[in-house]
Amino acid sequence: MRRRDFTKLALTAAAGTVAAPAVLRAQTTFTWKMTSAYGPKAAFYSVGPGSATDLCKRIEAMSGGRLKIQFFGAGELIPALEGFDAVSAGTVEMNYANAYFWTGKSFAAQFFTAVPFGLNFQGVNGWLYEGGGMPLYKEVYDKFNLVPLVAGNTGVQMTGWFKKPIEKTADLNGLKMRIPGLAGRVYKEFGVDVRLLPGGEIFPALERGVIDAAEFVGPYLDRQLGLQKVAKYYYTTGWHEPATVSEVIVNKAAWAKLPDDLKAIVENACAACNVISEAWCQKANGEAMQDLVKNQGVIAQPLPDDVVKDLRIGTAKVLDAAVAADPIAKKVSDSYFAFLGTYKSWAELSEGVYYNKILG
Repeated sequence: MRRRDFTKLALTAAAGTVAAPAVLRAQTTFTWKMTSAYGPKAAFYSVGPGSATDLCKRIEAMSGGRLKIQFFGAGELIPALEGFDAVSAGTVEMNYANAYFWTGKSFAAQFFTAVPFGLNFQGVNGWLYEGGGMPLYKEVYDKFNLVPLVAGNTGVQMTGWFKKPIEKTADLNGLKMRIPGLAGRVYKEFGVDVRLLPGGEIFPALERGVIDAAEFVGPYLDRQLGLQKVAKYYYTTGWHEPATVSEVIVNKAAWAKLPDDLKAIVENACAACNVISEAWCQKANGEAMQDLVKNQGVIAQPLPDDVVKDLRIGTAKVLDAAVAADPIAKKVSDSYFAFLGTYKSWAELSEGVYYNKILG
């Protein structure tokens, strides 16, 4: 064999040796299960633009079918609020919910959903993506064998539905209300009997008088549950959730097995759904609010100023106590409120001026 032919053969063989693992990796497929805190037909969370099923479709399309995710709504595979433990244990690879459902695991989780009197949609994305929020999110979840991803946002939520009007803070005393997260702790300070119910259980609980009031999301999704049929007082702009982040959590071992390109696809699909879901809410909520007020006799109004003032004071008290007892929560809180201070100063000169003076 001539030297030139031998060299050509050797190079060809070497190239095949290098290429084979790369081809093998490219052809490896993964099939995962994703559970949810929300029912299989819940608009925004389970179906529609930016939802959990939309996320699954985007990941499969972007990966060319190499990563397929089977979606299971609440109750189809596991109960609504057991996703955290299921993913942590590796029973399923993913879960779609909101971090504040897991404050019993770590109070710091509250900051990655919404903080009363805190950051709005633009602000919370600024903190998460560019202000140090995501590294802290990952740090909090790491000990639970979880990798968190931001996958949606409702924008500002509503205070909720009440069977009787709230005219003063004392009217909260003795009220039975469905409300999750830090807001529930704050309401307890004012004598509210707080109940944590999955979305699908809110309407029957209100209808039967098990609860007197309930918070869910916003006009479109609340109307979908039929809450306007059993409570007519709809208190608007939510002090408790100025923007509500949806999360996807991934089992850490499963995540480690994904090649880098599939990890990037999951991350970018989640980021897309984060923006798309909030855009959907802006359109859907505007139309739904008009219908509720004009056609269904709903009384929509903000809480009285004195009540909001008391809730602000109550929030500070509860938050300070919770953070003082938890070093990682304090670390997250310090980062969050430092960013909020900077963002608030900017927003007052930009968005605030536009909406209050220029838009008219």
